[in-house]
Amino acid sequence: MIDLDRYKEILDTLTRNKTRSFLTGFGVFWGIFMLVALLGGGKGLRELLMSNFKGFANNSGVLIAQNTTKPYDGLKKGRSWSMLYKDLERVREQVPEVDVVTPMISKWGVTAVYDDKKFSCVFKGLEENYQDIEAPDIYYGRYLNDLDNLQKRKVCIIGKKVYKTLFPKGGDPCGKDIRVGSVFFKVVGVDYSPGQLNINGSAEEAVVVPIDVMRDAFAMGDTIHLLCFTGHKGYKVSEIVPKIRAVVARAHHVDPTDEKAMPAFNMEAIFGMMDNLFSGVDFLAWLVGIGTLLAGAIGVSNIMMVTVKERTTEIGIRRAIGATPRNILTQIIAESITLISVAGMSGIVFTVMILQLAEMASTTDGVVNTHYQISFTTAVGAVVFLCALGVLAGLAPALRAMNIKPVDAMRDE
Repeated sequence: MIDLDRYKEILDTLTRNKTRSFLTGFGVFWGIFMLVALLGGGKGLRELLMSNFKGFANNSGVLIAQNTTKPYDGLKKGRSWSMLYKDLERVREQVPEVDVVTPMISKWGVTAVYDDKKFSCVFKGLEENYQDIEAPDIYYGRYLNDLDNLQKRKVCIIGKKVYKTLFPKGGDPCGKDIRVGSVFFKVVGVDYSPGQLNINGSAEEAVVVPIDVMRDAFAMGDTIHLLCFTGHKGYKVSEIVPKIRAVVARAHHVDPTDEKAMPAFNMEAIFGMMDNLFSGVDFLAWLVGIGTLLAGAIGVSNIMMVTVKERTTEIGIRRAIGATPRNILTQIIAESITLISVAGMSGIVFTVMILQLAEMASTTDGVVNTHYQISFTTAVGAVVFLCALGVLAGLAPALRAMNIKPVDAMRDE
């Protein structure tokens, strides 16, 4: 005859176990979700921010001439001055740590015109070796070369926004003439650099021409607006800047210690700061994720403890009919690993789907702008870590189950 009360008790026990298992599994699920989401989000944020510096050499620097803030050599402070083309040769000769030195001149608010289309652009004069400072992303055509400057060719490179405004129908614009101011230039290249970092104007909104052509067309003389450089391998930009500043300052009767008169833009320092920032973000992601996982593992261990206590009779009977302590140990640890692995793998799959949606949302022109997915190595490492947690979480309950004696189990019954 069926004992209905006993049957109901068993069902209640199973129901309680399922509820506790679900809640504990959700804790593990949430922990792995937090870990993977934070790692993927940190990677995407790093890529998003670093895209602002895409193409820039990480050992580069830029110097600018501003009004003096200190009196020097009998001259009062507040004096305006400009760097000259000769300063490039002075730096090359007197600062051997420098690898590439190149100038930039610019004009703002210049209108580029093609047919009936207009765009207010930044007009830049550069040398061919400027691409060692900021590498272009040439979509059509080519970049400037030495012959363009030597032969003073009226050619230009246009940025992405300039191209899409002047040529809305698309296609290769190379060979077509645009007017900048009152001068016509032949388009020889389209630069698709993101251009978020503003060095005398965004690359997306720039029209770049040979510097000698711009100097003649706009009567700019020997003045240069920016002195850009890269350092030789093994030398820090922060060590090179004072030497360049001293060389240029002496030639223009400016106090070499007047940093405000010649401020420097140090890409090396910016890249270093970004690396330190995201190292901290990664550490925080691992700390929060692993902490949440450990909390989930503790919950699994507690659940298994309760389960072992409620299954005392079952374990005792199994021991009585020949089950070895190793069998009991294996069973409890396997249950713990299964619970954590199923919840953890579900969390990984769910998070990967969320990160994939984030990547799709960042896609423009068929190109993924920001990658949020974690690496395969990270995913495998997370799985291994989950299995290890499963073993640890099940160890204490398993040892307790091993110590159950058949006589004690029957007494409890």
